[in-house]
Amino acid sequence: MPKNLSEITQKKVWGWFEVLFENKDMKIKKITVLPNERLSLQKHFKRSEHWFILSGDAFVLKGDIVLGLKIGESTNIECEEWHRVANYGKDNLVFIEVQTGESFHEEDIERKADDYGRA
Repeated sequence: MPKNLSEITQKKVWGWFEVLFENKDMKIKKITVLPNERLSLQKHFKRSEHWFILSGDAFVLKGDIVLGLKIGESTNIECEEWHRVANYGKDNLVFIEVQTGESFHEEDIERKADDYGRA
């Protein structure tokens, strides 16, 4: 169990995420993306992800496919699949991310394109 909020919440340039649960088999995050922001085009080598939309409208790029997801809808991101989520709305986009796989470290990421100049 985390000791304080700073241990579970991480601020990012596009918004923030909170770690809700973590064990050796999975990690669950609540992710908030600010209006007119998007995450980098990325893939992971040691985990897959399931995204469930809680509020706002998500525009998800998976490979060459763009999905529009609304409250209550979800999608799976396979291990090594290029993906990104964007919030083009006026309200925050909030979704739950369930990670499963071998590792849940933030360093398990390869970025192909990034609006914020991260490698």
